[in-house]
Amino acid sequence: MRRLRPRTGRPGLPVALAVPALLAVAFLLLPLLGILARTSWGDLGTHLTSPEVLQALRLSLLVSFWALGLSLVLGVPLAWLLARVPFPGKALVRTLVLLPMVLPPTVGGVALLLGFGRRGLLGPWLEETFGITLPFHTSGAVIAATFVAMPFLIISLEGALAGLRPAYEETAASLGASPFRVFRTVTLPMVAPGLAAGAALTWARALGEFGATITFAGNLPGTTQTLPLQVYLLLQDSPEAATSVSLLLLAIAMAVLIGLRGRWTGGTADRRADRGPVPEDDEADADAGADAGADAGTGGTPGDGPPRKPAGSADPAEPSDPAERWPLHADVTGFNRLTLEAAPGTTIAVVGPNGAGKTTLLRALLGLTPRAHAALRLGDLDVTALPPHRRRVAWVPQNGALFPHLTALANTAYGLRAHGVPRAEARRAAQEWLDRLGVGHLAHRRPHQVSGGQAQRVALARALATRPRLLLLDEPLAALDQTTRAHVRHTLRRHLDRFGGVCLIVTHDPVEAVSLADRVLVLDEGQVLQDAPPADVTRNPRSPWVARMLGRNAWPGTFGPDGLALAGGARLIVAEPLAEGTAALAIIAPEAVSVHRERPGGSPRNVWPGTVREITALGSRLRVLIAPDQAPDLVAEITPEAAVELRLADGVRVWTGVKATEVTLVTL
Repeated sequence: MRRLRPRTGRPGLPVALAVPALLAVAFLLLPLLGILARTSWGDLGTHLTSPEVLQALRLSLLVSFWALGLSLVLGVPLAWLLARVPFPGKALVRTLVLLPMVLPPTVGGVALLLGFGRRGLLGPWLEETFGITLPFHTSGAVIAATFVAMPFLIISLEGALAGLRPAYEETAASLGASPFRVFRTVTLPMVAPGLAAGAALTWARALGEFGATITFAGNLPGTTQTLPLQVYLLLQDSPEAATSVSLLLLAIAMAVLIGLRGRWTGGTADRRADRGPVPEDDEADADAGADAGADAGTGGTPGDGPPRKPAGSADPAEPSDPAERWPLHADVTGFNRLTLEAAPGTTIAVVGPNGAGKTTLLRALLGLTPRAHAALRLGDLDVTALPPHRRRVAWVPQNGALFPHLTALANTAYGLRAHGVPRAEARRAAQEWLDRLGVGHLAHRRPHQVSGGQAQRVALARALATRPRLLLLDEPLAALDQTTRAHVRHTLRRHLDRFGGVCLIVTHDPVEAVSLADRVLVLDEGQVLQDAPPADVTRNPRSPWVARMLGRNAWPGTFGPDGLALAGGARLIVAEPLAEGTAALAIIAPEAVSVHRERPGGSPRNVWPGTVREITALGSRLRVLIAPDQAPDLVAEITPEAAVELRLADGVRVWTGVKATEVTLVTL
C-alpha cells in the first residue's frame, strides 16, 4: 500500500486511508462553508435584531437554561448511580439514557405526546391534579429539550465518575465525612471538568432542539417558537434571514465545542497536574460556608460525636487524651478468617505475600468491602452496624489519596471540618500536624506540586489529625527515601506511644515491622500464620515469605529418615531431627551459606552444585543468588573481597555448603 511519508520521520499515512479521510472532512465542512458563503453580511445585523428573531432567541435561552437545570437535577444523581451502584436492570437503564440520542427527534416528540400529552399516560393526571398542561406551552418545550439533551450530561458525567478512583471517596468517609458531604466536597469538585463538559453540551443541544419541540410543544410565537423553529419558518419567507439566524446558531455551537477543547468524555481533578503553581494565599477549602449542620441529619450514636475542643481541653492537634482508651476486638469472616484482639496503644504490623488479604483486612475494619465482614468493637462501642464515616477509623491508603483540588493544609483539615471543628481551629491544628511531619512549608501547595514522599506525609498528618479510635496505615512509608523514612518513622512512633487506640500497619519493610510494631500479624490467603512479638517472628518465622522478607533462606519440607525432604527430591541434613512426617520450615541465614568454586571438603553436610543468577550489594556486603541443581534457590552473603577471589559473576558455576548446625527448623 502506498504511503504518504511526512518529513518528520514518522510512519507515513496510507493513501487508501488518507483520501477517504479528506473526503469526510470536505463532506462535513462544505455545508458550513455554504452558510458562510450565502450569508448576507450587510443585512446580518438587521436580520438578527428583528423582533421575531429576538423573541425566539429569548425563548430559546429560557428553554435551554431550564432544560440544563432540569438535566442537572435529574441527570447528576442518575450518572452517579450508573457509575457507582450495581443494581438489577442497570444495562436497561443505560439503554434508556442513550435512546434519545439515536431516536429520531420527531419520534421522541410523538413519544412525549403519548406520555405527557392531554391524552397520554400521565398528561390527564397532571392536568386534573395540578392543572399543568405541557403540550403547546413553554414548559412543554423545556420537557422536549430536556428529553433529547440530558443524555449528553449523563454520559459525560458517568465517564468522569467511572475514571475517579474510589479511594478518594473512601478516604473521605474514613475521615468522618458523611456520604452527602463526600459527594459535595470530594466527588463533584474532582469530576468538575466532566460535569462542565456535559453541561455545555447539554445546553447547546437544548438550544438547537427542533423535532421533538415542534411535535410535542407546537410552534407558537412567544410560547414555543424557539430559534430553530424560527429558522424553519424563515426559510419559507426570507431565506437570507434564515441563513443569518443559522449562522448565529452555528457560531454558538462552535464556541461551545472550542471551549470544551475535546474534553467531552470528561476528566477528573487528577489532570490538574499540568496547571501552574497555586498562589500562596489560595485557600482551596471546599468547606466554604458553614458546614456544621451539613451532617446534622445523620443521626447520633454513643461515642459518635465530633472531636470538638471543649473549654480548657487539649488542642485537637495533640495526640489522644490518655483517658481515651479504645481496645480492639474484631471477628473477621469472608476472605479473611480471623479474630483480632489488641489492647489500647498496641501497634500491629500486618505482613504477608501479595494476595494474602492484608488490605482486605483493613477495608473490612473500615466496612468498605464485601469480600470480608468485621464484627468490630472499639472500647465499649460496637461499631459493626455503623457506616464508615461514623466509626472513627482513619485510613491512609497506599497512594495517600490526597484530594487533588485541595491544598495540603485543606487536606489535613478535612477530617476535622467533617467532625464539626470550626474552620480556623481546624486549619491551625492541621498546620501543626504538617509541621510535626516536616511538611509545614508545603501547606499551600496542591498534591501535584509535592513529591510522592511529601504527599504521603501529608496523608499521614491528615489521618492523625482526626484523633481516631483505630488507625489503619497501608504501607504509609513506602514512598519515602531512607532518610525521610527514618524521620517520619520516629515521629509516628512517638505519636503511637501516646495513642489511645490500636494501629494496624501493612508493610513489606522488616525495619518498620520491628521498630514500629508491638506485634506482627502474618497472613496468608486470609488466615493467620503467626501472631507474635517482632522478636519471636524474627527468630522463628513460620512463613517462607516472612523469612525471605527478613533476609533468610526458607525451605518448606517434610521430615523423613534421611532429613528434611525438599521440593524436587533434595534432602537437607539437620542437627536436631524431628519426628518423621512432621512438616517444617528450614531457616538458613545467608551468612551461613559458604560459596566455593570447587566441591568443599570438611564439615558441611549439605553440599550442592549450582549457578550464580544475581549479585546485589547490601551495605558493605554482597548477596549472591544461587540456583542449586538439586535444591531450591539459595541466597549467600559474602564480602566483596571474597567475590573477587572467587571471580563470581552471573552464570558462573559454584558449589554451596551449609552446615547441619546452621539450619533452624520451625514446625508448621
